[in-house]
Amino acid sequence: MLTRPRARQPWYASGVIPPAGEFTYWTDSSTLFESELVLMGFAETRRLQDYLKPGSQSSQFFLGVEKVFGGSGNPAYPGGQWFNMAGLGKTEEELKTLKAKEIENGRLAMLAMLGYFVQAISTHQSPIANLSAHLANPSGANILTTW
Repeated sequence: MLTRPRARQPWYASGVIPPAGEFTYWTDSSTLFESELVLMGFAETRRLQDYLKPGSQSSQFFLGVEKVFGGSGNPAYPGGQWFNMAGLGKTEEELKTLKAKEIENGRLAMLAMLGYFVQAISTHQSPIANLSAHLANPSGANILTTW
């Protein structure tokens, strides 16, 4: 029995709660949203606990993997055993430089994603489609002609 493939949902509308979105998940979108709230709330509560009492995450039981959450001892920068798996930062100065680069690049990536979101909301197209349209007609397809 052949079935028609479902229409592809654009990436910028995939997490929209109905009635704005029509994509079906493994559960209804309200349950999915509430589950995300609970899980993110749990993660952020654990992070807050580490701010209030640095290093406490490695001493609290968490399914036998609590040592992984030990971090660097500095709540502002978690670090820990997963940060330098390749052993790139041999000295403390190199490690400090790598930490700064990671934070700066992470912030740049967050700003880039914000740009993608705003672009998708305003044009209802993907960034690649917008770039193609701009390259084909730079004066007719740009930020000034969008609104």
